[in-house]
Amino acid sequence: MALSFMQRKPDSGLGNIHASPSAPGRNIDYVLLFAQGALSIIGLLVIYSASHTKFPDPFLFVTRQEVFLIGAVVTMVVVMSVDYDWWKDHARFLYGVALMLLTLITLMNLLHVRGNATVLSFDLGPLNLQPAEFAKFTTLLMVASYLAEDRADDLPYHRFIVGLMIVGAPTALIIIQPDLGSASVLVAMAMGIMLVAGAKARYILMITVLSLATVGAAVVTRVVNEYQLRRFTAFFNQNSKDVNLKDVLYQGRNAIRALATGGITGKGWLQGPITNAKNDIPVQWADFPFSAVGEQFGLIGCAVVVGLYALVLLRVWRIAHLSRDLLGTYLCVGVFSMLLWQAFQNIAMTLGIMPITGLPLPFISYGGSGIVTFFALLGLVQNVHMRRYR
Repeated sequence: MALSFMQRKPDSGLGNIHASPSAPGRNIDYVLLFAQGALSIIGLLVIYSASHTKFPDPFLFVTRQEVFLIGAVVTMVVVMSVDYDWWKDHARFLYGVALMLLTLITLMNLLHVRGNATVLSFDLGPLNLQPAEFAKFTTLLMVASYLAEDRADDLPYHRFIVGLMIVGAPTALIIIQPDLGSASVLVAMAMGIMLVAGAKARYILMITVLSLATVGAAVVTRVVNEYQLRRFTAFFNQNSKDVNLKDVLYQGRNAIRALATGGITGKGWLQGPITNAKNDIPVQWADFPFSAVGEQFGLIGCAVVVGLYALVLLRVWRIAHLSRDLLGTYLCVGVFSMLLWQAFQNIAMTLGIMPITGLPLPFISYGGSGIVTFFALLGLVQNVHMRRYR
């Protein structure tokens, strides 16, 4: 009887005790999940704080963001549920859909469907779908899948050129919209993956030169609208008294003031005289949420946010090293590069050391397409970690 007891299989009990240690469900990176969730919760606090005095309904934007978060979590679970090889097999189709949507947006802008207003998204009633955000996910899948087919230590020139074309097509369409911020994220992703894939330094220099040349051509041909140009002009003339730059400079200067007056511990949640004013920092909940963190939670709050981003990046980099194959490594490196660049760009423009581009702060800024995209991207990273054992 004792022997039969020892030989009995454990019952289902709690959790997945029957599962093999290599089962995907037992290999979720909960540290990464915690850091991602903490940033999202901070985002809800900041969005409410920055928007509740601007509209009759103080819960308007934070309620919408909560709905977006629910959708983002569902999307992440879906991405995690199937092996990332399945996503690789469908990369071409998804990439083609993204190009089609970007082309439609470009045509709407060229035909002035909404007058002189720039069109960056499809209006679906309560939701706005931004193809540029969807393109981050699909372009990453496409370029990582293509480059992973070659197992050479160095990236061959012909593969570098084809990879550049894969990234270049959506990037060019996004620049034409114009959305220079989102285009820069795709360039950062391409540089990160190709560097890890063994691209020579001159190849990376080529990407940089081509990117700058494309932006320069867009400026010369007036593809980039006047408002985008004013943002760059304001960056290089931050003490200008030009009336045309007044709105851009006003927004940037007040963001810096909010950060500078927060001190070590901040003024307290909902107690920021700049953050909680009605018009001091327009669209702060989307473009300048870091200034709200600085004013209300001070240097300590800023350090916590930056520390959480660092933790996310460290876990993504660790998973890239643990990946079972090159595809998983490239996917993680692409997510690492995009997250690093986008977080840096948003925080740096709040500090006044980078031009204002409108790039949202990942997980914290208000916006459905952005939050869903980054949850999907981290879903890919979790997917790689969950299936790191063959």
